[in-house]
Amino acid sequence: MQYRNLGKWGLKISEIGLGSWVTRLDDADRTRVAQEVAQQAFDNGVNFFDCADAYNGGESERFLGRILSQFPREEYVVSSKVFFPVGEGPNDRGLSRKHIISQIDKSLKNLQVDYLDLYFCHRPDPETPLEETLQVMSDLVAAGKVLYWGVSEWTPVQITKALGLIREMGLRPLSVIQPEYNMVDRYIEDELVDICHENGIGITPFSPLAQGLLTGKYRKGQPLPAGSRATWQSDHQINDLLTDDHLDKVERLLKVADGLGVSLSVLALAWDLRLPEVSSVIAGASKPSQLESNLAAAGFKIPADALAEIEAILDYHPFRRHIG
Repeated sequence: MQYRNLGKWGLKISEIGLGSWVTRLDDADRTRVAQEVAQQAFDNGVNFFDCADAYNGGESERFLGRILSQFPREEYVVSSKVFFPVGEGPNDRGLSRKHIISQIDKSLKNLQVDYLDLYFCHRPDPETPLEETLQVMSDLVAAGKVLYWGVSEWTPVQITKALGLIREMGLRPLSVIQPEYNMVDRYIEDELVDICHENGIGITPFSPLAQGLLTGKYRKGQPLPAGSRATWQSDHQINDLLTDDHLDKVERLLKVADGLGVSLSVLALAWDLRLPEVSSVIAGASKPSQLESNLAAAGFKIPADALAEIEAILDYHPFRRHIG
């Protein structure tokens, strides 16, 4: 395993992190496999485990806490997030001081830890003043309940405004962001990467395999693989990605991966990690073989000619307004 600093900060996290969003814990067999995967990850040097209070109604945090309690606390980095509803009450959601203070204590209890290494504002909250949210996140760092805090899926404008207020109010810094980033969703390259570079903010992308599209398991003209996420995911995120254009690109990317002697998963994860601003990629794994494939991406460098070929395949055109 290879490790990178979290932006300009001293914390070192594994290039491959283990996510728990799609961990299905609805029967004994799936729970056993999820335990095996988490143990396998730790045994292979993964030290970054990502979760959120709303995943599976809090059960993902509790499950991860039971697993992590077996490991020395100083040897792993655990994160959680706050924003989405966790109940029916008017204060059971959002980024108010009340909700965040309530949820941090629940997350600490669920995860069986005294502090979170990373804590994310899962989404922006238009109903709470930004100053209120920034202040409470800073307070959690000052209280030792959180070591580094960040945001997930905030716009460049929102992050820039937050950075200005943090300086103005003398608050603890925003240290990390967790956006979606993969070969078919590259929006962070337009502005966010530059913002993070300038401010020493680490990037820990989620969905680096685009819901499984970039594993190569979904092929044009072929039936959905039995048991795959596309056959059961309730919000159909992966199904929406299975367009002819995307599947055509997958076929071409598979040839690049084959030429390098790696799987498409390894190619896709290593492609994210080509950016020095990316500290770790958060990838899920529902079975040991998937994790084993993901781990092979750590330290793998894509040759320059292959990167150029990938760029031609993806045909991405970031927004740039020319002023003449």
